[in-house]
This record gives sequence, structure tokens and C-alpha cells, in this order.
Amino acid sequence: MTVSNVRTPLGSARKVACSLGGRLAVGSGMPQVMVRGNDLHPVMLGPGERMVFGRDPHSPEGPRPGRLELRLPGCAPHVSGTLAEVVVGAEAAWLRWMGAGEGRLSSLLDAPGGARRVTLIQGMTALLDAGKNELVVLAGKRVGVDLYTDLLMTFSVHAELPAERPATPMHHDTELKPHVRKGQLTRHSKEWYVALALAEPWLAGDDDSPFPPTNRRIYERILHWRRGDAWNLERPQRVDDAIRTVSQIAFGELADPYSEARNGRIQNPRFAVGKRVAEYRLVTAEDLDEVELAARTQG
Repeated sequence: MTVSNVRTPLGSARKVACSLGGRLAVGSGMPQVMVRGNDLHPVMLGPGERMVFGRDPHSPEGPRPGRLELRLPGCAPHVSGTLAEVVVGAEAAWLRWMGAGEGRLSSLLDAPGGARRVTLIQGMTALLDAGKNELVVLAGKRVGVDLYTDLLMTFSVHAELPAERPATPMHHDTELKPHVRKGQLTRHSKEWYVALALAEPWLAGDDDSPFPPTNRRIYERILHWRRGDAWNLERPQRVDDAIRTVSQIAFGELADPYSEARNGRIQNPRFAVGKRVAEYRLVTAEDLDEVELAARTQG
């Protein structure tokens, strides 16, 4: 999965067309896409067909030939009603991201150069690779009161098998994401700057083998951005406290990596938090550009 041979930082808000492996090769036949997911019946799409899916997809014109509407069961209320659209053409299949949130698309089998990954934002279109493509809707599945986990879907692209079609239910309005609804990460607050420093490798596109910043590095970056004022972050414990706050906002209580670390299931929670902050766009590449420009202008 390649992105037009140009690296796109995870926090970037640019709307670009992504080529996940170039022209799709699916053998001698026309491409077909098998869509699978937890609690979903498999759906097969053939050439000339498209499927819109989300928490509550709907069209003012009603059902149309060749267009399916798939409601994802158990969706969190902050997931967009119309999240994305899969389109199958005569030679290729692609995914158009329409939701206000973010998703992570990975090709797992036949991508040139091995498995690759791209973060999808509103308005982005990505060609699907032959083989298996995996879509993760961040915090997209509700599993309890204010408890969310990622929602997983797969798109297997090949040149065989017939199709199945789902039904279309009633429409419901879209709610805000949990961290937006609760307003827990205030722009230009201490935690906001810590999140920015922690996610900087991903926001800057330097994520080949990112190493999470140390407490000292986070303190020095904030000191630079705020021109000598970094609250009390020269004390490592204060940095740790801020990172834990950011982690709970990004992951929620259910999947907080610090809890996973205490249970021995994750080795580097700081790495997980930095990556999630960038994917979830709690801070963005534009935020990083803004503070760097301010530091240069007033420094």
C-alpha cells in the first residue's frame, strides 16, 4: 500500500487521492470485493456496484440499482451516519472516506513491498490492493456506557464469487466523538502541548521506526514552543501525569495502554499513546506547524 509515493503525516488534514499499490491486479476477471466485519453477514460487490456504510447510512433518493446501504451494528454514536463508500469498477476497487472521524486502512497480503498503512480523513479516496485490506474505525464500537473499542472491517479483493445484499434500517443523527463531546483536551493547555510533543514523530511523517520522546525531550520541545515557559514539566513526574491524562482521552478507560502495561500485555505504552494521538487527530500536523512558526517568529 503506497500513498502516491509521497509520505502523508498521520495528523495531516490534506485531502488526497491515495494509491494503495497502483493499478489493481486481480487476475483475468473483473474485480469483486467481499466485505466482512464483526456481527456482519458477508457482502459481495461486483463491477458497477457500490456500498455506502456507517452507523446509519441513508440517501434522500432512497435505494438505487447497484447501490447498497449497510448499517454497522453496535456502532458508537459518534461514528458518522455515512462513514465511507466502497466502489467496484471494471478494473479496480476503491474506498472513499466520507465521515468526520478517522480510519486506518491497511493492505495485508499482496501490497507491493509488503503490508502498508494509511490514515483516512474526510474526502480521501484510496484504491484497494488485491487480496485482503483491513479497515479500523477508531473507537467505532460501543461496548458499554462510555466504553468504546475499535471497529474492524475487511475488504478482500479478487475476481470470483456471487454477491449478497444487506437491508437498510432507520436513520439516526450523529453524535460527537467522546473526547470532543466531553471537551477534555483544551487547546494550548499543558496536556495539549504534551500530546503534541509526544505525537511529533508521527505528525512530522518521521514514523518509519519512531521512538517515543523522553520526558526530557517533551519538556525541551514545549520550552522551545512556549519560548521559555513550560509550566512544571522539568519534573518528569509531571510529564508522566500529563501523558496519562492524554492516554485516557485518546483511548478511554477500556483500552488505556497504561492499564494494559500493568497487566503485562504491552511493553511501551508511551509509543501506543503517541501513535493514537496522531491517528485520532487530538493534535494535528497543522498544530505542529503553528507552534513551530510562532516559536521562530517570536524567538
